[in-house]
Amino acid sequence: MSTTDNQLRVGMVGYAFMGAAHSQAWRTVNRVYDLPARARMALICGRDPVKVAEAADRLGWEEHTTDWRELVARPDIDVVDICTPGDSHAEIALAALAAGKHVLCEKPLANSVAEAREMTAAAATARAGGARSMCGFNYRRVPAVALMRQLVADGRLGEIRHVRASYLQDWIVDPQFPLVWRLRKEVSGSGALGDIGAHIIDLTQYVTGQRIAGVSAVTETFVKQRPLPAESSGLAAQVDGAAATGPVTVDDAAIFIARLDGGALATYEATRFATGRKNALRVEINGSLGSVAFDLERLNELEFHDATRPAAEQGFSRILVTESEHPYLSAWWPPGHIIGYEHSFTHQMRDFIEAVATGVDPTPSFADALQVQLVLDAVVRSAELGSSWTEVEPALATVAV
Repeated sequence: MSTTDNQLRVGMVGYAFMGAAHSQAWRTVNRVYDLPARARMALICGRDPVKVAEAADRLGWEEHTTDWRELVARPDIDVVDICTPGDSHAEIALAALAAGKHVLCEKPLANSVAEAREMTAAAATARAGGARSMCGFNYRRVPAVALMRQLVADGRLGEIRHVRASYLQDWIVDPQFPLVWRLRKEVSGSGALGDIGAHIIDLTQYVTGQRIAGVSAVTETFVKQRPLPAESSGLAAQVDGAAATGPVTVDDAAIFIARLDGGALATYEATRFATGRKNALRVEINGSLGSVAFDLERLNELEFHDATRPAAEQGFSRILVTESEHPYLSAWWPPGHIIGYEHSFTHQMRDFIEAVATGVDPTPSFADALQVQLVLDAVVRSAELGSSWTEVEPALATVAV
C-alpha cells in the first residue's frame, strides 16, 4: 500500500461477469464506507485488446493491458484481483504472491486440491512479508447470512442437527446451448459442483462453524454433447454445413449427503437443470432450540423459529434485515430500503481493504478455500466410486471457517 497517499492500487485480471461485479464494488466501496485506505482502479487486464479497452472505459479503470504478467510485475500495483476462469487462478495467484502483492481470488480457489494446497502454502509464505490474500465467496457478505451466522454463534439454535442447502439454476436446460468454458473441465475444473456447489459448501461451514467431514455423492451430466461456440479457440464451428459439437466434460448436477464434524447431518444439491429456477440458493439450519433459513430470492430476509417461546407463540417469523445494527447496513439506507446482489461484493471489498490496511488476515483465507476444495474433491471421488461414503481429506493446517 502506498505510504504517501494511503491508496491501494488495484490491478484486476478479467472483465466479464465477475469482473463487472468486482468493478462495481471497487468503484463504490469508498463512497459508502469510511475506510483506512482508498481503492484506486489502476489497471485491468484481458486477452482481447479491443474488448479490454472498452471494458476499462465502461467499468472505470485508468489503464488496460493484455498481459497479466505485466500487471503483476508493475511496482505501482498493490492488489491483484483475479476474476478469470479456474484454470488460470493458481498461476496468476502464485506469481502475484511471489511479487509481494495482496491477492483477492474468485472462487473456487483452484481446479484441483494440489493447486489449492500450493496456493495456500504460498499465501502463508507471502503473509510473512506482509502480503494478504482472500478468496471471494461473496455470499458470506449478504447481511442476512451474516446475521444467520451470528444467531448460530450466539447459541440461539442450540445444538445443530440438520443442514439443508441447495443452489438451483436452469441456464443450460436447452441442449442447443453452446459448449462455453464453464462446461469444459480443463478450464473450469468442474461443473455445477464447483461453480455453485462451492458457494453452499462454504456458506454452511461458515454459518455453522463446522466442517464437512464426509460425503456420499452422485453427479450427472444430462446433455453430453453441445454445439461449439462460433469463437471456439480455432475449432471449426461447422462441419459440412452442420454445427460442430464437443463433449461436456463436467457435471450438470451434483447431489450429496454429508456429516459435519460437530455431528450435524446435511444434504446438498447443486444443479443447472432445475427448469424455472434462475439463481435459487437456499440454506436452512435446524437446531435443538430453533431453526433459521435464508433464501437468496428474498435476500433481505431471514426466517427464524425460536423453539424456546411458549407453544402458543411459536412459528417461523420473518426478520427484515435492513436495520442499521444489522451486519454491513450502517452505511446504507433507512430501515426497509432493501439492498441487492451487488452489495455483497461491495461488502467484500470493504472487509478486504480494512484487513489489508490494518494488517489483519482477511477471511475467507486461502486456507478456508482449500477446505472447500477438499470437500469438492471428496464429492467427485464419492460419485466416481458409486456414492460410497468418502472422508474429506484433512487440510495441511488448521482452518478457521
